[in-house]
Amino acid sequence: MNALIIFTLLVLLMLTGMPVSIALGLTVMSFFFFLSDVPMASVGMKLFEGLNSFPIMAIPFFILAGNFLTNGGAAKRMIRFAATMVGHMYGGLGLAGVLACALFAAISGSSVATVVAIGSIILPAMVEAGYPKRFSAGVITTSGALGILFPPSINLVIFSIATNGMNATGPDGNPVPTASVGDLFIAGVIPGVVLAVLLGITTWYRARKYDYPRMPRETWGARWKAFLDAFWGLALVIIIIGGIYSGIFTPTEAAAIAAVYAFFISVFVYKDLKLRDVPHILRNAAAMSSMLLYIITNAVLFSFLMTHEQIPQTMAAWIIDKNFSIWMFLLVVNVILLLAGNVMDPSSILLIMAPILYPLATKLGVHPVHLGVLMIVNTEVGLCHPPVGLNLYIASSIAKMGISEITIAVLPWLCAMLAFLGLITYVPEISLWLPHLLGMM
Repeated sequence: MNALIIFTLLVLLMLTGMPVSIALGLTVMSFFFFLSDVPMASVGMKLFEGLNSFPIMAIPFFILAGNFLTNGGAAKRMIRFAATMVGHMYGGLGLAGVLACALFAAISGSSVATVVAIGSIILPAMVEAGYPKRFSAGVITTSGALGILFPPSINLVIFSIATNGMNATGPDGNPVPTASVGDLFIAGVIPGVVLAVLLGITTWYRARKYDYPRMPRETWGARWKAFLDAFWGLALVIIIIGGIYSGIFTPTEAAAIAAVYAFFISVFVYKDLKLRDVPHILRNAAAMSSMLLYIITNAVLFSFLMTHEQIPQTMAAWIIDKNFSIWMFLLVVNVILLLAGNVMDPSSILLIMAPILYPLATKLGVHPVHLGVLMIVNTEVGLCHPPVGLNLYIASSIAKMGISEITIAVLPWLCAMLAFLGLITYVPEISLWLPHLLGMM
């Protein structure tokens, strides 16, 4: 009964148009004030404990690093390098867009930053080169979603925070360790590569079918020159992943190093940013970080409410009593998350749904890291379809296209993403193979 009250109140508040973060906080405070004997002082203490977390510090640092890279010339150099490598193939500039999005995603950790940085440069270039506007927008809208799958994905950090400290158990009743940021980062590498390949194949097939333009084949000397020009940006991938895996620093320390490194190469190496531009970038990063941390603050309270009322445990007991198979459970999870993608942004979905789904999944034997990657892929799909698909709106403003037109444009790539979702759902080794190989789990 309490679960019904909680979710009814949450939905009603969201239907008023209230931001998800405020709706979460009001739901928790209203329930504890009117329907519970939990002292409000303990709520405040739980809130402090939830935010007093070292991994949370990674979020503002990665956002700052992404802002420096978006404005600091790394994107255009990656596009140039990608174009020299694959531009001579069918749909060359489109393939360069996919590859550039994958490369930039691996240093920014943000879908929004990836679409803005790569799309604002390559979309006009593709249209000028003779590609249909729909084709160009479809490529960048979906490829930009790679930003939340490749490490250092901010959303993977959010999933780890949302499930941290939850009392989850496996099928044998023994406690299950939560998914660390480092494990999730490594687990996102292979799925990110596979999805980028699928999007590239879709781009190549459609370009070959309709005979879209191809660029002249570059010499190896030109490719090497483009690589050297993009090297300082690409090196950040090695610094982050290599540093975390080798144990030189934690993911949070990697975020701080990434922010300093991105500042250095943008201002002193590429010199596309001036020192007078830095305060503006700092303000933008602070505003974005504050918004995200405010959502996390209220989500921590909501997770506390879920745990206190034993809602995930009750749901887990019900699912086990009904003999749900893992196959059926994962199908239901995908349907729920895809529906949630129609009304919520990725961070809100993760912060609300992860504390609920995590204990259920582990009880059935789903690995926490597999669940994390699965949820991220679902939110990727949500970024690329209406009514709240953020990538659609960004690409729409860049390409000067209506939302309905760009929605139709992304359909071939969206189908590839849904096929990938099915693959990642029922072949967990795609997510777990690399962490196991590296001895991280």
